[in-house]
Order: sequence, then C-alpha cells, then structure tokens
Amino acid sequence: MRILLTGASGQVGWELARSLMPLGEVIVPARERCDLARPETLAALVAETGPTAIVNAAAYTAVDRAESEEALARRINAEAVAELAAAARRAGALLVHYSTDYVFDGSKPAAYVEDDPVAPLNAYGRSKLAGEQAIAASGCDHLIFRTTWVYAARGANFLLTMLRLGAERDVLRVVADQFGAPTWARNIADASALALAQAVRERAAGHFRSGLFHLAGGGETSWHGFAEEIFAQVRARRPDLALRVGAVEAIPSTAYPTPAARPLNSRLDQRAVAERFGIVMPCWRAALGRCLDELGGGRR
Repeated sequence: MRILLTGASGQVGWELARSLMPLGEVIVPARERCDLARPETLAALVAETGPTAIVNAAAYTAVDRAESEEALARRINAEAVAELAAAARRAGALLVHYSTDYVFDGSKPAAYVEDDPVAPLNAYGRSKLAGEQAIAASGCDHLIFRTTWVYAARGANFLLTMLRLGAERDVLRVVADQFGAPTWARNIADASALALAQAVRERAAGHFRSGLFHLAGGGETSWHGFAEEIFAQVRARRPDLALRVGAVEAIPSTAYPTPAARPLNSRLDQRAVAERFGIVMPCWRAALGRCLDELGGGRR
C-alpha cells in the first residue's frame, strides 16, 4: 500500500507518520510540494505519487485568527480538500480526512451523533464543514473522522499551555462550562491506522462504504476539569515537571471572551466508529497519563 500523508508536521500528522508505517509505504511530501494554501498544486501531487490512500492531516487550525482570515481558512480547509477529493476519485484512492466538533453549535444537551444538524458558530467550523461537504459531493471513497480537544506532546495545545502557565503562575482561571473529551493525537493516529487497514480490506472485497465518524477520548470533562487533572497527574507522575500553580479557578465562558465563539457542548457519541471498526477510544485520563509519561525530560 502507498499512503500519501499531508500535514505530517502537525500534532496528528506527526503521530500518523508513525502509526501508518506498518501498513505500507508512507509518502510525506515536503511543504513546498504539498501546500494546501495552493489547492491548484494538489492534483499533480496525487497523480505523481499514485497512492492507494490519501490521509489528510493538514488543516488551518487557528480558530480565533480564522475570524479575520476566513478566506484563507476556507482555502485550506475546504477548497484544497475538494481538490484532494477530486484527485482521489480520479486515482481510485481512499481519502481519510479529519474534521471537528466545531461543526455543531453546542446547544444539544446530549452527545452529538454523526447525523445531528450542523450549525457552526465560527469561521473555523464553517470552513471544516465545507470540507466535509466537498468530500461527500466528490464521490470519492472516503472516511471522515470528527474529533475534539486534541492535544499532544508537541505543537500548540491546551496541555502544553497549562504546563507552561502552571510553572509561571500561582493561580489559573479556566473555563468550566464547556464540555468535551480531551483526545490524545496518538490515539487518533492509532485508531486511523486500524480503520484504514479495515477499509482497504473492504475495498478489496468489494463492500466498502464511505462514512463519517466521531472519534474522541473516552469520557467527558470541562476545560477546568482537564486542567485540574493535568496538574494532579503531573504531581503524581512527573515531579520533574516543576509546577508553581496552587489553585485552578473555575470561570464561565463569558469571563474569557475570545474572537471565535466556542460550543458549550463538544461531546461526540462514538457508537458508530465502534460498530463499524471495533474501535473503542481509551479514557481521556488514562491517555493523558501516557502522554505525560512520554514528554521526555520536560515541556516542549
């Protein structure tokens, strides 16, 4: 199998580059050869590499900046995705793509299922929804995974921000009325590899079905709960990661205004991915512990 991986320098992409290796040849093009800000270049890339599967982990993810750069966010998250989907169809390749809980407005009182009505609150969510719709309209074989609250041992994310601020400040104030599931990028990558392997077998047997699935850490918490768990686990597991913080105050979203509105409910029902692929994502607390164990000698 030949797998074309985009976005390999990102949180999920870096993990995918490792998780996909047992499946075959993983092609990781240089940035100048694979720039989603230039959608017109992608068809040639797919034609040249001739992949069995395209795994698109590249995205515009600056949620707040997207409010003032919506055209760029749409070019990367929707127009480029449409080009990849069209190229995948021409090449007979399977497209694996990642989307977000931000396609929902967060008003549902329960966890969202895949066919719940979408209503993005911000420009980033609108651009990701447009990417989903472009893939569905292309007619290519595809798997779309919506995920949420992604973190890793590298990059820019909530975990590393808390570790940095926790070493600098005595008190932190963290939003407590937004709920979801922290999701370790490693778990997304491993689950993607399992799903891709099954999808390739299904295609070979002639009974593959394209689909949209929710994929997130098991359980749920608030950002405040996530922060408290980070500090509790660091003190228990990683005393080398010095902490100064003594208190984490719970605040409402209204006390921490941001350019982009966030959904209050980001919980994603994962029964569909379990039924189709047998994937059960680990509890978010357990995954956090494993990630902290792998942070190395300190924060990155």
